[in-house]
Parts: sequence; C-alpha cells; structure tokens
Amino acid sequence: MTAPSTVPSTPPAPRRGSRWIEEWDPEDEVFWEAKGKHVARRNLTFSVISEHIGFSVWSMYSVLALFMGPAYGIDPAGKFFLVAVASLVGAVLRVPYGFAVARFGGRNWTVFSAGLLLVPTTALLFVMEPGTSYTTFMIVAILTGVGGANFASSMTNINNFYPQRLKGWALGMNAGGGNIGVAVVQLLGLLVIGVVGAGHPRVLLAVYVPLIVVATVLSVRRMDNLAPVSNDTGAFKEAVRETHTWIMSFLYIGTFGSFIGYGFAFGLVLQNQFGRTPLQAASLTFIGPLLGSLIRPVGGRLADRIGGAKVTLWNFALMAVAAAFVVLASVQHSLGLFIGAFIALFVLTGIGNGSTFKMIPGIYGAKAAAQGLAGEAASVYTRRMSGASMALIGAVGGLGGLGINLALRQSFLTVGSGTGAFVAFLGYYGVCFLVTWAVYLRRSEPGTPGLPATPETKRQPSYAQV
Repeated sequence: MTAPSTVPSTPPAPRRGSRWIEEWDPEDEVFWEAKGKHVARRNLTFSVISEHIGFSVWSMYSVLALFMGPAYGIDPAGKFFLVAVASLVGAVLRVPYGFAVARFGGRNWTVFSAGLLLVPTTALLFVMEPGTSYTTFMIVAILTGVGGANFASSMTNINNFYPQRLKGWALGMNAGGGNIGVAVVQLLGLLVIGVVGAGHPRVLLAVYVPLIVVATVLSVRRMDNLAPVSNDTGAFKEAVRETHTWIMSFLYIGTFGSFIGYGFAFGLVLQNQFGRTPLQAASLTFIGPLLGSLIRPVGGRLADRIGGAKVTLWNFALMAVAAAFVVLASVQHSLGLFIGAFIALFVLTGIGNGSTFKMIPGIYGAKAAAQGLAGEAASVYTRRMSGASMALIGAVGGLGGLGINLALRQSFLTVGSGTGAFVAFLGYYGVCFLVTWAVYLRRSEPGTPGLPATPETKRQPSYAQV
C-alpha cells in the first residue's frame, strides 16, 4: 500500500477572529505546560456540556416510550423501531459532523450543532400526545438523530487539543461526559413520572429547551477554533482505504453500539419481558448508562497505562460472560439476575469505549513510527488520520445501536422475548475478542520464514501498546 502523505496538500489559509488559535503544538511540553493544557481543559469542559445534552436528546425516545401508554396505540415492536430510527440517523450523521470540525472550526460547529438541538426538542413539545400519528413520531425520531451526531464532532475536536500521552484520558472524559446524558435524561424522566405522572411527557421536554440555549451560549463565549486543523479530504480518503478503520469500527460496534443500543432498549425490555410499569422501569434504566458513562474515562486511563488493545481484549471476554448471564436470566425469567448482568454489561461497554478510542491514535502513531516519521511530521500524520478515522468509526459504531434495537424487535416479534437477540450479542463479543487478539496482540515475526529480513520488513508497526 502506498504510504499516505504526512501533511495536507495545501496549507490552511490564515484565519481571523479572536476565537481562532493560529498555532497549536500540544506535543511540545513547554507549550503544553505554559498555555496548552489550560486552553485544552476549557474547551474539553464546554465540549462535554454540549455533547451531554446531545446524547440526552438522541436518547429522548427511549424515555418517552415509557410515557406512551395504550392511548398512543403503539405496540412494543413499534417503539423499538422508533428508537432504532433515531439511532440510525445519529450514526449516519456522524460522518459529516466529524469532518465539519476541520471545515468550520471546532467552536463554530459546536455552536451550530448545540443550537440545532432546539429543533427536535421543540417538535416533540408539540407532538407528544395521544392521537399523534405514527408517521409524525417517526419524522421527529429522525430529527432527534442530530443529537447523536454531536459525538463525532466533539471527539474529533478534542482529539486535536491533546497530546498523544493524554488522549485516552481526554477522549474518555469527553465521551463519558457526553454518554452520561443518556442516564440523566432517564433520571429526569423518572422524576417527572414520579412527581406528575406518565401523562405529562412535555414537562421533561420543557426542561431541555433552556439547557440547550445555555449550552449554545457557553460554546459561543468559551470555546476556540484551531486554525492548524485544516479541511483535509485526503485524510478521509486514506481513512476509508485503511484496513484498521474498519477493524476498529467492528470492535466499536461491540462497545459503543452495545452501550447506546442497550441504553435505548433497557426500559422497553423491562416493560415488555418482565412486566414492569413505566415508573418501575424508569427507576432502573438509568443505572446502567450512568455507571457505563462514569467508568469510560477509567477505560481510557487504563489504556494509557497498559495499552488499549490489552484492555479491549479482556473487556470483550468479560462482556461475553456478562451476556451469558443475561441469556440465562432471560430464559429463567429472573429479574434480579437480568438487572445485575445487564448493569455489568453497561459497565464493561464503558471501559471498552474508553480503550477502543484510545487505540485509534495509538494505531496511527505506530504506523507513523513504522514509516520512519518523527517529531512534528509524526504528530501531524497521527492527528489527521486518527481524526478522519474517528468520524467513520464513530458512525459505524453508532449503527450497533440500530442493530441491537432491530434484533430485539425481531426477537420479540418471533419468540416474545429478547433471548434470541441476547444469544446473538454473546456471539458477537466472542468474535470481537478473537479479532482483537489476532490483529493487535498476536505475536508475529516480520518477513517470510526462510528469507532474510530487509529494512522494509523490519520496520513493521507494533500494536500491542496502542
């Protein structure tokens, strides 16, 4: 394969404005300690706020489904399909959102994407009542997908602010703070149901309108654009051709796809398989997403210390064990075992989310070293390729949420429970374990046995510490 270029073909044009930073080199420790880390932390903080609300809007239908009683005339399969559509749109939009950061600036795009969340939230305020057609609910479910796309632009932006040695922690904090929006909206849903009843979903929606406005204003006033991060379509093309982009996408389906898919579906499963009331389901659904979100930075930090591939490998092994207990609980109709195993799965998805995203810049750092790149050239190559790959990997991983909800929908239609779908998820985690080991951890000697090694065969990427 032809080695990709290390820098964009044309330098970025000078930018103007007080919110544009013209020079940025986080790998320079003097620069980082004097200025860089303070700017990076500020941008991380307000990136998390906007992404957090984006996740809440994206997962809104998973909570509103608890409010949709018999008067709405929507069966369990129809509810699963609504949340699946929201998941699909959020995943697909991650591709253009990921590349919008380079085109418009991280701060500028955060302002736009945060303000855009008013559209689905306001639409739901108008339509959330019995008698609204299923088609209307479907159209608004499409609109809520913009909340899921915020993840791609936020992660791509924060990746540019931090040095390689801190990316696992920074990306874990950014994503974990965003992911927790799933748990928060479920907690707020529980509060609304407990205080005013399941007949008043608009109370939940009304809470988010001023929050979106505040997040948008904070982004305007406190975030920055990085001028050195130029629009580079070449990096996108190279990322599409790069095998590791698609391998990591496959693994990210198993971690993030599971997190968001289970987050959307947990309450519906509790209602339809275990007969929980909306209040009973809401009192449980937030626990898994909360713990999975909080532990994501831990997964990133572990990956920084011992290697993302190692953490990811054993995390998939544990996910398979937890999934086996979910299958057992589903067959035995054991609510206690089901909840415990499902919460364990949520925690493990959080760890895996942190470790897999740490692997991405690590992989391209290893490839840069294998190509003989060093210093600024290696940093530029790693930054542009990992940024481009993150947009694609985040999009494909988000499709895992679609797959989980469609699988559960079909399982309920076919056998009346989620057991068949849970067996399929168990098998997927086993395959992810084998892929992680085979690609990133299996020991192999460069060159062909019996032939002398050449400088080219000796210079091979080592991925064990990515």
